[in-house]
Amino acid sequence: MQDIVISRTLAFPRTMVWEALTSSDHLAAWLMPNDFRPIANHAFTFKTDPAPGFDGTVHCIVLEISEPERLKFSWRGGGIDTVVTFELRETGGETQLTFSQTGFAGLSNLIPRVALGFGWKDLLSKKLPAFLSAHSPK
Repeated sequence: MQDIVISRTLAFPRTMVWEALTSSDHLAAWLMPNDFRPIANHAFTFKTDPAPGFDGTVHCIVLEISEPERLKFSWRGGGIDTVVTFELRETGGETQLTFSQTGFAGLSNLIPRVALGFGWKDLLSKKLPAFLSAHSPK
């Protein structure tokens, strides 16, 4: 079993990064359309294009929310059943973001894990920072 763990330093305050992670509209802009609400035990979905073995829906439940430090939710879809965690630490006006997706089990999860690893790297290195830049006070 191999987890995905990605750390990034973002040149934005933690409160702004937190908002990008916990606002349904903001998540839709940089991640996927969703019906997320920042409430423990809230069941929600992300919607994207279907792919072989994946109907395009990710089923999630908010497992833990501790503003503005930690967001944890289940992530089920396309044959995987994992947990996604975002942890935020403020460091001098910047934010240290640590992302993990854990729980990949068996050989059947190898290809989805690799694909998600590349996808999350792109999202956290490019799409999230671009979203934050476009929405930062001028």
